[in-house]
Amino acid sequence: MEHPLLLLSSQIIAILSVLLLGLGFFRAAPKSGGARLFLLLSLCVACYLLGEMSMPRVDAAYRLQPGAWGVFLNLGSNATPGVFMLYCHRTFQDDRKAPWPFSLLLVAQLVLDHLNYRSYRPSPFLAVEADSTLVQWLIGPVPDVVQLFFAALALYWTARGWRSDLVENRRLLRWVIVGVQAMLLLVIVVLENFLLGDTPSPLLQASISYVLALLSLLLLVSVQKVDYVALGQAIRKVAPFVPADPADEALKVGLDRFRKMFEDNRIYREHGLTIADLAQKLELPEYRLRALINKHLGYRNFNALLHEYRIEDASRMLADPAQRHLPVLTIALTVGYQSITPFNSAFRLSKGVTPTEFRRQALQSMVQDQV
Repeated sequence: MEHPLLLLSSQIIAILSVLLLGLGFFRAAPKSGGARLFLLLSLCVACYLLGEMSMPRVDAAYRLQPGAWGVFLNLGSNATPGVFMLYCHRTFQDDRKAPWPFSLLLVAQLVLDHLNYRSYRPSPFLAVEADSTLVQWLIGPVPDVVQLFFAALALYWTARGWRSDLVENRRLLRWVIVGVQAMLLLVIVVLENFLLGDTPSPLLQASISYVLALLSLLLLVSVQKVDYVALGQAIRKVAPFVPADPADEALKVGLDRFRKMFEDNRIYREHGLTIADLAQKLELPEYRLRALINKHLGYRNFNALLHEYRIEDASRMLADPAQRHLPVLTIALTVGYQSITPFNSAFRLSKGVTPTEFRRQALQSMVQDQV
């Protein structure tokens, strides 16, 4: 292979870049679940890069001999898309943990990938013989498809809440940090698993290594420009964005108009209400409205604001004896939901019980108080 030393240098640059990123985020917010996942993601990418350095296409003089550590490098590399998915959900879904079936699917994918690894490297530990079509299918394309699913799901969660995100630093984080990570995963998952085949050309493999090194270094430099601490806060709760002078007075006026619109006119009941629609009704720039809601009301997501107002409104209606004849669906539609399913999910998340159970308890308590 031509330029083996240059290839080795690019791999080392990429490994050091991703590890420095992970350590930097972790040091900025060591108690943050998002920062821990980011560190784990960095370790997984480093495992992939180290694994690439042990491939036969690498010049023998510079080839890594992982030995027994090859198992861990393989597991770390194959865990990259799944950890990326968990990280994106944690970061951009307001610190909520990903649904448990996705974690279970990640474990299953890693087991299948490990069996595939052992089918080529016999060992007493979880050894397998790929002697049937079913086994070859399970340990071959199935884990690759799952990895692609994880990568797509991560990008979906990243882009999904961009419009409703009220935190400017986190909106930037979606496209700067995750955008570059998505490109890294595109190379790792799509090219490696689906497009390159079993015997890719050395030139193409070298090109991929150079691209990975460049993207990793670019990611590190971009973070250095912004500051680890600021982005650590972005992963955690994110420091609120404060518009330019005279922000405070303008925000105070906008806050009064906002409260009148939301609390008196109950505009949150409008179906499909977006922050752009609300900014237009309040005659405020959208960025200023985001800062108003984030800084003065403490919300990081516009949808969370809508949910809280709608659920509180629905709770009052459910607890009102005069409206006990109204179906739950009617109440859900009245307060702004377009169907019963998201209303039930949001209500249970907020109150800990279903709307029907909440109504029963509220009316029962009222009767007991009267007695």
